[in-house]
Amino acid sequence: MHIGARHEDGTCRLRIDGEFTIYTALQIRDGLLERLAATGGVEVDLGGVTEMDTAGVQLLLATKREGARLGKSVRYVSHSQAVLEVIDLYNMAAQFGDPLLISARP
Repeated sequence: MHIGARHEDGTCRLRIDGEFTIYTALQIRDGLLERLAATGGVEVDLGGVTEMDTAGVQLLLATKREGARLGKSVRYVSHSQAVLEVIDLYNMAAQFGDPLLISARP
């Protein structure tokens, strides 16, 4: 698991590569919440996620909730196939991005 970050216009753009599971959720959580607190918001690129489980979904929801509490934006973009499968399984497309974009996968 790796988290890459770059800052633009007060927003932190993050890319998660690798597994997003119970085994990596603590590391990812710390990175997400630290960057959310230090910036005006975060945009999380999920295109490099190779595996995701319920812990990953819970963390994405918690990060959105924390962003709302702080009045900061949290966006999820470029969902990988692994992420799309979990989102579909839980029928949560509206929570993680534009439902039309998520549904339009190959």
